[in-house]
Amino acid sequence: MTPILLTSVLSLAVVIGPSLSAVAQGKPSPAEALKAAVAKAKQLEAQLNKLKASATKAQKAVSDAATALKAQQAATAKIAVLQEAELKKKADAIATQQKAAAAAAKAARTKAQGMKDEVAKLKAAVAKATNDQKAAEKNVKPQTDAAKKATDAKTAADKEAATAAKALVDAQKRAKAAMDKATKATTTAKAANDTLKKTNVTIATSKKTVTDSNAKVKTTEATITKFAPELAKAEATLETQTLASVTASKAYESVLIATNKMVSFSDSIAPIFAQRCVACHNARTAKGRLNLDSFAATLKGGESGLSFESGKADASTLVALIEDGSMPKDADPLTADQIKLIKKWINTGAGLNAGVGVNDPLIAIVPKRPQPMPPKAYRVPVPVTAVAFSPDGKQLASSGYHEVILWNPADGKMVRRITNVAERVYDITYSADGKQMAVAAGTPGQIGEIKLFSTADGSLQGDLVRTGDSVFAVAYSPDGKKIAAAGADRAIRVYDLATGKQLLAIEDHADWVMDVAWTPDGKKLASASRDKTSKVFDAMTGDSLVTFNSHGQPVFGVGFSADGNQVITSGRDKNIRVWNTKDAKQVRAIGGFGDEVFRVVVAKDGKVYSSSADKTARIHTIGDGKQIRSLAGHKDWVYSVAVTPDSKLIATGSYDGEIRIWNAADGKGTVTFVAAPGYKAPTTAAK
Repeated sequence: MTPILLTSVLSLAVVIGPSLSAVAQGKPSPAEALKAAVAKAKQLEAQLNKLKASATKAQKAVSDAATALKAQQAATAKIAVLQEAELKKKADAIATQQKAAAAAAKAARTKAQGMKDEVAKLKAAVAKATNDQKAAEKNVKPQTDAAKKATDAKTAADKEAATAAKALVDAQKRAKAAMDKATKATTTAKAANDTLKKTNVTIATSKKTVTDSNAKVKTTEATITKFAPELAKAEATLETQTLASVTASKAYESVLIATNKMVSFSDSIAPIFAQRCVACHNARTAKGRLNLDSFAATLKGGESGLSFESGKADASTLVALIEDGSMPKDADPLTADQIKLIKKWINTGAGLNAGVGVNDPLIAIVPKRPQPMPPKAYRVPVPVTAVAFSPDGKQLASSGYHEVILWNPADGKMVRRITNVAERVYDITYSADGKQMAVAAGTPGQIGEIKLFSTADGSLQGDLVRTGDSVFAVAYSPDGKKIAAAGADRAIRVYDLATGKQLLAIEDHADWVMDVAWTPDGKKLASASRDKTSKVFDAMTGDSLVTFNSHGQPVFGVGFSADGNQVITSGRDKNIRVWNTKDAKQVRAIGGFGDEVFRVVVAKDGKVYSSSADKTARIHTIGDGKQIRSLAGHKDWVYSVAVTPDSKLIATGSYDGEIRIWNAADGKGTVTFVAAPGYKAPTTAAK
């Protein structure tokens, strides 16, 4: 029996049972009861059929719901598969486009036009593009990681959505949330991929710029090389014609000067301005805004207007000021002859000599006259501000008053006096072959100079530098073809020794440049300055590479290590500091000095020799900063120090004019003498 029929029979029995019981008790007859029971059974059967129909319908609804659920789950899975396929398709398309773009970028090349100016512009473009490329490439990895992370998040969300779709109504809500999360992840992934695409475009563009610019540079440089002979020929022709023109003009000017129709600016007027006016009227301290340190500056006038008008000396402001004694201020007035000469120059046209540049400093165009002679015999010693050994160690040069003095270091006897030098000698250096010496000197506030002398006979071989104030340092380049100088004009200048022409002027310091040094390969220069910094420069371009400012006080001495990787400096802070050439990071500080450290000499053996105001010289190892030896015995500041190339002998010079020669091996003094020819120390009267 079916469960439903069994239920109906049981229900009938429940109904009939009470009826039969009622008949037995004298109630309705059995027939009546049966009739009633049959009627009731039919009623129940009808109800049973109705229930069966409802049950069948319910079963169908359950079946339909299950079918719908499976269909929905399949649709959800299909959507996830389609999304994954679409994302992969897009990713593949992007990758294909990237490869095509890269191939196109690699294939692209362009020609360039132009000469030297275009080369410089292209190299600047290369540098900028390289920096952009590096910056963009730094972002590739994080952006790629972000794109991968977003894609992974989307995949995880898709999996979560597929799992949620298998649940019932509540689970479907989670599936919807997961789908929303997947959609968001898809958007994030797309944004990350778009960013990555832009970055790749930037890289491709930068690479193309670098490639194209380098190609243009090579093409242009090749053109320049090809054109060089023609350019050299044109320049030689121009130089010849210019020289001929200047020579002819000078010949004509000499006639005009001889007939009183012209006054030479360089020979007659510039010396007056340089000696009596420029101290107060120069580019840095132009009182009354009047600058007289060049012909061009003189023409501009000051805050009162033009200094003079050509042909009208009596109406000129400059003449009025020098005639009434207002100029020079707080100094003796110009002589009558000097005033007369200036007026004549103005009245005859206020011209400039042929071959002289309008912007040339007066100090560079005035006639070069011999310096005063030193005293035959010194009445008092002068400070020894410079000492230098010849390359063979057999000769020692020292500073004097208007001279350089050569000595025999073995016995302290004088060998030769080299004259025609400015008042104070600040630095001396020998050429590599020992045949020439360069001298940095100056008369404070008046002139600075670099002169080249023969060590054999003391003859003048070159007069390279003339500035308006002292020159403190000079150094030959390692190849011996150039010379660098530095001084009170805050500049470092590089000259070609063969031609005497200035190759470079570096004006990067804010105060005096006290010392200068070359790297062993000659590619860099280092400086020491009173502005409390030391700098490293490109020796070809003059570009500043790094700045070291840890001294915090004026820096006096500078040198490079034997490999050029480190700079060694000294200063008023009572320290020698060793720092990296590349990044100016300090490696170590060498202390122990009782006063400021004036000079450092860096030897090839890894040692640094120094002189100090604490009356000693010292030897340290650069590698660990340890002191090897202290050379004591001087009674005054030790201004200068030198060491022979074989590091066997050391020379020191002090403020009281004394020079001492030391044996480097044991630190013992070998010779002591006063570097003042003819000086006789006062004798103490016997009691």
